[in-house]
Amino acid sequence: MPGDVHAFESHASDADLEDLRARLTAARLPEPETVRGAASGPPRWDQGVPLADLVDVVNYWRTGYDWRAFEERLNAIGQFRTTIDDLGIHFLHRRSARADATPLILTHGWPGSIAEFVDVADELADPKDADAPAFHVVVPSLPGFGYSDKPATTGWGTEKIAAAWVELMGRLGYDTFAAHGGDWGGNITTVLGGRFPAHVLGIHTTFAEGPPGLTTDGLTTVERTWAEETRDFWHHRAAYAKQQATRPQTIGYSLVDSPVGLLAWLLDKFADWSDTEDSPFETISRDRVLDDVTLYWLTRTGASAARIYYESHNALDPEVRVDVPSAVTMYPRDVEKCPRAWAQERYRQIVRWGSPESGGHFPSLEVPEYFVKDLREGLAAVLAAGR
Repeated sequence: MPGDVHAFESHASDADLEDLRARLTAARLPEPETVRGAASGPPRWDQGVPLADLVDVVNYWRTGYDWRAFEERLNAIGQFRTTIDDLGIHFLHRRSARADATPLILTHGWPGSIAEFVDVADELADPKDADAPAFHVVVPSLPGFGYSDKPATTGWGTEKIAAAWVELMGRLGYDTFAAHGGDWGGNITTVLGGRFPAHVLGIHTTFAEGPPGLTTDGLTTVERTWAEETRDFWHHRAAYAKQQATRPQTIGYSLVDSPVGLLAWLLDKFADWSDTEDSPFETISRDRVLDDVTLYWLTRTGASAARIYYESHNALDPEVRVDVPSAVTMYPRDVEKCPRAWAQERYRQIVRWGSPESGGHFPSLEVPEYFVKDLREGLAAVLAAGR
């Protein structure tokens, strides 16, 4: 490793874990939601996380969940930190044993974290199938998230983060690399492909965003439905984004002071954005959701992570065009789905377009085996097109 990159290990203090359990035990909870008479399914969640569901998760978090197992998992993959533009950046780095491996940076979003990729890193680096492509996997924590530092000034938006990722990969000896992301990670991946084509071999994203102002003329019936669903999401289910884009500090006090408040704020999104009929735990394990939430809690990053919305909400440059080969996958229950005709206005060389039958906003957690297969196939097409 270069001298400016150093190894890092996760280890929360026993005192912090005891404090978390004490706060969970002493939690003050509201009365149940008034839609609790609804049958199972979306109506149960109309007012947010149902009390009974939250109590179940809180009890498990307090008595059954094992944070140390997640720490061991992170340490086994390999953790590091480096400083870029005076900000400490944390990342996982899993080098492949294969000589033909391609460097790959995976960027998470909100309310996610590096926890989104711990179950897929090994299989991407050293696939069981010798014919499958292999990757040197790098998974950074966004500024203000997890074990990365919290910016003390404004300016750490998606453009600056993308530039920092190029610097990070260069320090690891990866002058050229592929990139994947969803949510904010997809936005950053788009900026990487658009601004840094000399370094980015190609991209794979589950979040494609066309330029503004495009017409629905010529769209298929399915694509029109996508556009309507996306519009409905932003009009009726995106208050969290407006709050974090305008007053992240205010909600931040609750997220940093109350583990139950933090859990509810994040769990609401895992439920609403996953391909499930009722509970997110139909497809995502309670442990993995709590790995994510506990990482936010122990690093006190509820406020600092929320600020990415303040820095970057609606900030993707309308003029950015991605000319490097691109693979796009639109999972059916994701909250934003972009018609291919719109995507092609920004991503000029789409070499693979995927529309799977299942999966939502967190495919690496919801459908990990399919996610790995799709990512491999998409990046194989991207790399072949770039040769």
